[in-house]
Amino acid sequence: MAVSTYTSLLKTPGVARIIAAQLTARFPFGMLSLAFLLHIERVHDSYGAAGLVLGAMSIGQAIAGPMTSRLMGVLGMRVVLWTTLALCSVAVAAIGLFVMPIPLTMGVAFFAGLSMPPIQPAVRTIYPKMVNSRQLTPLFSLDASAQEIIWIAGPVAITFVSTQIGTVEGILMSVAIMLAGGCWFISSPEVGRVRIPRSKRRFGTVLARPPVLLATVVGFLLIGSCSAVEAGVVATFGEGSPLAGIVLAIWSLGSLVGGLAFGHVPIGPWATARRMLIVFVGVVLSTFMLWSWWGLSLTLLIAGLGIAPALAVLFAIVSASVKFSDTAEAYGWVGTGQLIGAALGSALAGFLIDGVGAVGAFWVAGAFALVGFVVPALAHRIHPDLRGRDASPIPDTEPVPVQPS
Repeated sequence: MAVSTYTSLLKTPGVARIIAAQLTARFPFGMLSLAFLLHIERVHDSYGAAGLVLGAMSIGQAIAGPMTSRLMGVLGMRVVLWTTLALCSVAVAAIGLFVMPIPLTMGVAFFAGLSMPPIQPAVRTIYPKMVNSRQLTPLFSLDASAQEIIWIAGPVAITFVSTQIGTVEGILMSVAIMLAGGCWFISSPEVGRVRIPRSKRRFGTVLARPPVLLATVVGFLLIGSCSAVEAGVVATFGEGSPLAGIVLAIWSLGSLVGGLAFGHVPIGPWATARRMLIVFVGVVLSTFMLWSWWGLSLTLLIAGLGIAPALAVLFAIVSASVKFSDTAEAYGWVGTGQLIGAALGSALAGFLIDGVGAVGAFWVAGAFALVGFVVPALAHRIHPDLRGRDASPIPDTEPVPVQPS
C-alpha cells in the first residue's frame, strides 16, 4: 500500500520536480555547519571560535524563520526567496573568501542566518495546493523522509571536499549548490502560481493555536535529542574516525525507512506520542551500546525509525490547524523551535561530554526524547485527529465583490 501511495504521489504533475528542487536548495543546510567548523578551526586554530560562529548563524536563523516566512504573504514568495538567496550567498561566500576577526565573522554569520532562504516553509505551504487532501499526509511523510538525504550525503560531501581540496573550496561548493538549487526551486511554476494571502493577525498570534505550539515544542525536543545524539556519536568514536559517519548515516537511514514505511498510517491523537516513544526507546538502548559500533548502529536505527514519521505528523497537524495565510509563519515558528533545540541539545551534550564522557550526550538525548514523548501524550486531547479528515489548511474567506446588474 505504501509503495503505491508514493508512486501515485510522484506521478502527480510537479510533485517529483518540486521535491527534487527544494532538496537541492536545502542541501547546503546539511553542509554549512561542518564547512564553517572545519574552516574556522583551520584559520583560527580554535574549535571554540568555530562554535561562536555557528552559534551566531543559528541565532540569526531562529530569529528570521517566522519573519521571512510571514513576509512571503506580504511581498510575495518569489520576491522574498530571491532576495534572501542573494544576500545569504554573499554572506556565506564572504566567510570563506576573507579572513576576518572572530567578532566580524560572527556578525557575517549572523547575517547569513538572518537571510537564510525560507525554502522549507515555502514548500510546505505549496504542497496543499499541489495534491488532493488524501495525498497530503503521505506527501509530508515523503518530504520528511527525503530530507534525510541532506543529512546523509551533505556531511560526507563537505568533509571530503574540505579535507582533500580545501575548506574555502568546501564553502564555495555549498554556495554554488545553494544558488543552483535555489534558482531551480524559485523558478518552478508552482512557486509562481501559489499566492499566500496577507495575514490579518498580529505577528506571533498563530503560536496561540494549540497544535502549532505543540508542534513547535515537540520539534524543539526532537531536534534537541538528535543534536545531542550527533555530538555523542562523534565523541564516542573521535572526530577523525570514519565509524562516526557510518553510524550517523545508518541512523539517518532508519529515519528515511521509518518515514516511508509509516507515511500512509492515519494520524490520530496519539500519533506524535507513539512516534516519539520509538525515538526515546532507541536512544535509551543506545546508552548501553557505546562499546560497540554495530550495537550502537542497531539501536540508533531503531531510534531513527521514529524521527521522520514524527516530523511528518508535526507538519500535518500544523497544516490542518491554521488558515492558509498563516501556514508559512506557522512553519517558520516550528523551524525556529527546531533550531533552538539543536543549539541547546548540542550545548548541553558538549557540557556533559566534558564532564562524564560520551555517555553524557546520550543522557541529554534521552531526557529530550522522554519529555518529547510525555508532552504529546499529555496533550493528546488537543492533538488534531486527522483520521478520515482533510489535512489541508483552513481556507481564507474573503468577501466576493458583486458587480451591479
